[in-house]
Amino acid sequence: MTYDQFTESLSQETPPKQISVLLQALWYDAKGNWEAAHNIAQSSEGTRAYDHLHAYLHRVEGDTWNAGYWYRRAGAEVFEGSLKEEWETLVLAML
Repeated sequence: MTYDQFTESLSQETPPKQISVLLQALWYDAKGNWEAAHNIAQSSEGTRAYDHLHAYLHRVEGDTWNAGYWYRRAGAEVFEGSLKEEWETLVLAML
């Protein structure tokens, strides 16, 4: 799946079946369902990719302290760009 195909899938009611669970979380986030995305992030705490997703989601929520904690757990730098830029970066990394 390409980035364009992924973003086009946002017009659908459900995420594409062939995408990873992490991409499903980003799909739900883009659709405004933070809770579904957060549940996925919490489902494999201690896994770097999930912890990085978790950090991003707390940044979306506006909880920068908690986001910082999850960035550290993921071994990732705090993202300095916009939320949109981070979302795009995560999607591209997971495709």
